[in-house]
Amino acid sequence: MHDTGKTPNTKMRSFPYSDVELLPGQLSRKTESNRRYLLSLDTENLLRNHYIEAGIWQSNQLPDNIHGGWESPTCQLRGHFLGHWLSAAARVYAATGDAEVKGKADRIVSELARCQKENGGEWAGSIPEKYLEWIARGKSVWAPQYTIHKTFMGLMDMYKLAGNRQALEIADAWSNWFYRWSGKFTREQFDDILDYETGGMLEIWADLYGITDRKEHYELMQRYYRRRLFDPLLAGEDVLTNMHANTTIPEVLGAARAWEVTGEQRWRDIVEAYWQLAVNKRGYFCTGGQTCGEIWTPPYEMSARLGEMNQEHCTVYNMMRLAGFLLKWTGDPVYADYWERNLYNGIMAQGHWEGFYPSGVKPQHPLTGLIAYFLPLHEGAEKHWGSHTHDFWCCHGTLVQANAAHTEDIYFEDPDGVAVCQYIPSALRWDRNGSMIRIQQHINHRAGSCNIVNKTNIEYMHRPMSLAIDFTVECDSPAQFGLKLRIPWWITGDVKIYVNGELQDIQCKPSSFCTISRTWSKDTVNIELPKGLTACPLPDDPETFAFMEGPVVLAGLCDEGRVLYGDAEHPETILVPDDERKWSSWNTGYRTKGQDRNIRFIPLYDVGYEKYTVYFKVKKP
Repeated sequence: MHDTGKTPNTKMRSFPYSDVELLPGQLSRKTESNRRYLLSLDTENLLRNHYIEAGIWQSNQLPDNIHGGWESPTCQLRGHFLGHWLSAAARVYAATGDAEVKGKADRIVSELARCQKENGGEWAGSIPEKYLEWIARGKSVWAPQYTIHKTFMGLMDMYKLAGNRQALEIADAWSNWFYRWSGKFTREQFDDILDYETGGMLEIWADLYGITDRKEHYELMQRYYRRRLFDPLLAGEDVLTNMHANTTIPEVLGAARAWEVTGEQRWRDIVEAYWQLAVNKRGYFCTGGQTCGEIWTPPYEMSARLGEMNQEHCTVYNMMRLAGFLLKWTGDPVYADYWERNLYNGIMAQGHWEGFYPSGVKPQHPLTGLIAYFLPLHEGAEKHWGSHTHDFWCCHGTLVQANAAHTEDIYFEDPDGVAVCQYIPSALRWDRNGSMIRIQQHINHRAGSCNIVNKTNIEYMHRPMSLAIDFTVECDSPAQFGLKLRIPWWITGDVKIYVNGELQDIQCKPSSFCTISRTWSKDTVNIELPKGLTACPLPDDPETFAFMEGPVVLAGLCDEGRVLYGDAEHPETILVPDDERKWSSWNTGYRTKGQDRNIRFIPLYDVGYEKYTVYFKVKKP
């Protein structure tokens, strides 16, 4: 999300998508898989439910390739995915200038304008207006405003990120319907309506107000103030335990945008109170997730909630968005730590999985997995992958958005220079006061080459236990600024930073920034972040642990619970590197040692169809 010009002063500023490029690596591969998937979906099928509602498409037979699941014409959430698709497409275009994606997205917007015209000039939804009348009468309907919000969201992102003016015109005209409808009710009556899932409608009104300055959009923000959630939050009450998580997070994201476009303090207070209650006073699983069966766990009581339905993907994505807002506002790297944990063990673990098998080995399962709605954390868990066209869960939608936005939280500009918040192979083009600055970062795997004789092959006899990142900084003309490097929470020793090969005398603490201030021209920076194994206990079961290497959760490949023997304070007594080398790269696995039955561990994001266990009882021998 980028500034509209009304944003109050914040500690850091996001860079436009076009200024940041992903370089080859895990995330660039997921991004390309995501693009291929977006383009593979038939335009007519994406629009089908909007066409039906507008009376444009009628038939006594459904096409063989029609989208199913939650996109079925009989589902009350039908049409929600199109908004996600547009949002993702806008991000792809903003980042890459992809004309094929833009052309497909522009056609969809023009067809939505056609639907709006057929519906009378305002309504542009994939579901009927009567659904909202039904919830006003107390009749149960499955989240109509959630569904409507998705189309609004896609339209707004097409305007903000892809420059499609028609998308804004559709959203603005559609908002008039909501202004009249919502004005019919008393405050108490509308509070009852808001108890049904409203998705991110508040964020839409804030976005529109930030662009149009219309009093109607400001009034809609006030009407969508969720008193029964926001007021107790501000009073410090726990209103989240056992509450549907992703019903509330988008409402708080709306409060975040409301603060940015109005500067009214109460909106920011809501966001900070929510984070305090949802994260700081609740804790999270080792993965960063905090839900079971889509609801918030009790504060620091999670052992009874390990099950089939942990960590809904939508919740992960939206909490990462919330962390991004707070990072930008405060400049506190603790939010970047949270974002990183959820990236590796949520977004990467639950979407666009790609397996690998050597030539000649016939796999038992497909070599890809599209989206895992949940990430089970019980013993002997298994990921369940959704299909390309027959499910279209809510998480299906956030999948395509998340994997179109991997550049969004890597770099930020602050008054002193540029902050590197994530270590992801990427390149930044930064126009600083008319001088172009280019910053690139690459992960140095220190693997050498199996074909070339070199020092690296001998220097690192075994897998290096530190993350090394190599930066290059090139300026059109010498420029004075600070390069702020995030020091993650997971470091296990002294950080080493080199500038042009010289070791810097800098003391770095976990969850902080280390700043290198100098006049830059054509320079190199190398940072070594020591990482090791850590054992993370369940908050309410100090004898049960998950194992992590740096920010990455490790999954034990076993289909049952196990007791592991060793010292959890020294995880190396339990796990040792396993199958550590493959050609010119280091593998990432571990295995237990000294157990009755030893098992292998691999990164949770590498698990495809294997049964796995994350948490283990650990006892000293």
